[in-house]
Amino acid sequence: MGTIARYGFVCAALLLGAGPPAAAQAPKDAASGRAAGSDRSWTAKGGDAREWHYSPHDRINPDTIPQLKLAWYGDFETNRGQEATPIMVDGVLYTSTSWSHVYAYDAATGRQLWHYDPKVPGEKAVDACCDVVNRGVAASDGRIYVGAIDGRLIALDARTGQALWSVQTTDTTRPYTITGAPRVAKGKVLIGNGGAELGVRGYVSAYDAATGTLAWRFYTTPNPEDKADGAASDDVLKRLAAPTWGNGLWRKTGGGGTAWDAIVHDAEFNQILIGTGNGSPWNARLRSGPEGGDNLFLSSVVAVDADTGAYKWHYQETPGEDWDFTATQPILLTDLTVGGKPRKVALHAPKNGFFYVIDRETGKLVSARNFTPVNWAAGIDLQTGRPIEFPEARFTKSQLDFLAMPAAFGSHNWHPMAFSPKTGLVYLPTQELPFGYADDKGFSYTPGHGMWNLGVASTQNGGPTSAAHQKTLKAQTRGQLVAWDPVAQREVWRVQHSSVGGGGVLATGGNLVFQGMPDGSLRAYEATTGRKVWSAPGYSGIIAAPMSYEINGEQHIAVLAGYGGANGLHVPYIDDVKIGQTGRLLVFKLGGTATLPDNEVKPQPASVAVDDFAPGMVAKGGDLFGANCLFCHGFAAWSNGVVPDLRRSQINASKDGWRTVILDGVLKDRGMISFKDRLSDQDIEAIRAYIQDRARQLARDEALEAQARTATAGQ
Repeated sequence: MGTIARYGFVCAALLLGAGPPAAAQAPKDAASGRAAGSDRSWTAKGGDAREWHYSPHDRINPDTIPQLKLAWYGDFETNRGQEATPIMVDGVLYTSTSWSHVYAYDAATGRQLWHYDPKVPGEKAVDACCDVVNRGVAASDGRIYVGAIDGRLIALDARTGQALWSVQTTDTTRPYTITGAPRVAKGKVLIGNGGAELGVRGYVSAYDAATGTLAWRFYTTPNPEDKADGAASDDVLKRLAAPTWGNGLWRKTGGGGTAWDAIVHDAEFNQILIGTGNGSPWNARLRSGPEGGDNLFLSSVVAVDADTGAYKWHYQETPGEDWDFTATQPILLTDLTVGGKPRKVALHAPKNGFFYVIDRETGKLVSARNFTPVNWAAGIDLQTGRPIEFPEARFTKSQLDFLAMPAAFGSHNWHPMAFSPKTGLVYLPTQELPFGYADDKGFSYTPGHGMWNLGVASTQNGGPTSAAHQKTLKAQTRGQLVAWDPVAQREVWRVQHSSVGGGGVLATGGNLVFQGMPDGSLRAYEATTGRKVWSAPGYSGIIAAPMSYEINGEQHIAVLAGYGGANGLHVPYIDDVKIGQTGRLLVFKLGGTATLPDNEVKPQPASVAVDDFAPGMVAKGGDLFGANCLFCHGFAAWSNGVVPDLRRSQINASKDGWRTVILDGVLKDRGMISFKDRLSDQDIEAIRAYIQDRARQLARDEALEAQARTATAGQ
């Protein structure tokens, strides 16, 4: 595997009760006392403080949905992955986009009111593991808050879009990013960060909502220098967490545990629930050293006091995390009747494939069961709360690769799931992508921006090298929309997709569930049965979760279109992916009359030059590509087109043009940095040789497929 193995990441094709689900009571909004979601707005990322992604509006239902048409749309200035769920406050629809831009629209007419560009330096893209995405904004007291991918938290005037204050929440010398949405609770704005793949230490910060002054901070891993941070987490890290860490590479990387998405305000217990991320490096042997340990608080749900940030409880879902099994996936708060007793619970479906019901008061496990096929653990011990692991899953203790299910892409990733109090079901976007892991015996930590440090080297099922190989990998992957009963811990129905990649989910009081797809379609299903009742084209892949609001007596469904994210960059075998020229906001209502132009970018043919390269150049170029290029441009240079498919780019046909991009950095403002500090002229020519070899393979494959279409025409 050469240098690809050195940097450690190779894609594989990557109980309780029975009976009907118990309906949950609608929670009260902490500020107003109204039932959350009962008004016409959608004021938080998840619709309400409990992040149900549920709208009670029912004007759009299976009977009326044939009349659901496009009302208006807005084009963005960016075309990378769009992952935000918009919010609607006082008749204005606000959304963030890729590159951390923010837009405001009149929610009734679609008139753009303002657009804010935080002017993130393009070269910051190298620190983003999974695209330059942003998952949404927060609102409070006439202010809109956004976390920028370069680590800033910014407060904007909701009326004008002018910046009111900005604070740098991260150390700019380290490869931190922010992709998650801020949350507002009790006069504070909460924000986490990402970057564990490259080497950072995770934490959540709370800032005064009016001034941007730091109120408290909670670190999710111990201080590598064994000293106090002067933070809310000092006591618990010394008392509970530090003894679970050895003396491995975490002292250089920071250990990871980044809280890059799930941060939820639980007003009933005056606490913040934090979902924490994977270890840094992934490899637990390298991270902790021979001492090993659970590595608190990696892959955990941690509860802290909303006022002070002081530790309250934790539940670790994957002790000694070894597989990039983050617990950062959305957390939903609700009340359930379990075993005849009312329980205040958190519902969580993280990457590791198990659906957890956790008591919100104590952090104790109520129940857990796998919602996709799982081969790293046989189940969860309900007495201890720990997974019952298969020994061979710990590839760091084995001489063999372990083909894991699920794996780094997760059974469920960041895509929001939804909870309906009407049905008592959770609507969960799931995926199945196996992934090969092996211990990287020759790994050494390389600090710096854009430098991945995983410690994983697998020879199993690398990226597709041909159309035939691509078809094999695609056959190993699946995606579903699953209706899950959290009381009985069982699947009620599923919609089987043709491949992975379904977007986030919205449930409504109209007995509907909405989900977008990589082919650009927005689809609706009956919440009780899973029957598909509607679909509309978006022309650009939809991965974000829809939302719903009502204005002027009309219910609207809004969703962002724009394919990207981890699957967009790293999984080049998803069916019918459409890439748009720009991202878009699509808004539908009954009787809408707008027309949506097709803005799909059609793939160009393979760009094959006539250059002759010295023997061995292709192999050398493959190693260099694996170390420097594949995380954006695809495994084996096989790309979905979110960023340029180098096999189809005219730039690779010109030695001089190639140099201006790779070494001179002429495209750095678009995220393509200069590599002159790590690659020589000879290196980049070797990479070009490799790209040309891949382009020739693509040309051969496309010629055969064209021949097949001609030969079978009319059958």
